[in-house]
Amino acid sequence: MLGVMTSETSTASLATSLLGLHRDPALLTVVNVWDSISATVVTDIPGTLALASASHSIAASRGYEDGEKIPVDEMIEEVRRIVAATSLPVTADLEGGYGDAAETVRKAIGVGVVGANIEDQLKPLAEAAAQVEAVMAAAAAEGVPDFVLNARTDAFVKGADNPLQEAVTRGKAFLDAGAPVVFVPAPLDEEAVATLVDAFGPQRLTTIGLPGTPSLARLEELGVARVSYGPMSQRVALTALAELVEAVHAGGGVPDTMRPLN
Repeated sequence: MLGVMTSETSTASLATSLLGLHRDPALLTVVNVWDSISATVVTDIPGTLALASASHSIAASRGYEDGEKIPVDEMIEEVRRIVAATSLPVTADLEGGYGDAAETVRKAIGVGVVGANIEDQLKPLAEAAAQVEAVMAAAAAEGVPDFVLNARTDAFVKGADNPLQEAVTRGKAFLDAGAPVVFVPAPLDEEAVATLVDAFGPQRLTTIGLPGTPSLARLEELGVARVSYGPMSQRVALTALAELVEAVHAGGGVPDTMRPLN
């Protein structure tokens, strides 16, 4: 029926919105979340345009080590709770795809996810590119052709011989296979960022915000599409918790800067 918004079209619309945020020359920043309450807090901060889950943080909050130790259905269930806690587009960190990246993305779309990080884990390039193509085909088959696959290369994480050149080669292959953006997690300096943007084109590179990396303003000038923060946001929250415990043990209490939760 005309004029009726179905869950499928709503998900597709959110994906289109998320893709537009990546294509906009204004840098997209996403502070990663790991459960419903962190999703609510981040959503409620003015200026938040999208949410991203952090697989490491979700696994840690449920007592698992990182690296696909958490069962895929448990990961998807936590992501479903995050999606339910916000009206904003949600992109999910789905590690390497849990053995079947296309099927894992299909499950994620089923709970309202409109983008995902998928690691290449330095698989042979042809295999990694085929995985990207399969994910995008699965998303299109689910009615979400604008699904924002943030195709991650582990060239730096896993210590390739020439990690920058490897990231360039793999990123270009992933873009050719249909990924809209490429994620290169590493403490990249300005020269490395400029090299990657030059190879991929503007608004095609996503990075991680680490101490010592170029400022957000400079990354925007260089043409980076998005900066995320992975498990750092949970570490910041846990640091605040540890500091509260230390203050209590020292005879103090909650800080005056504590904010009320809705």
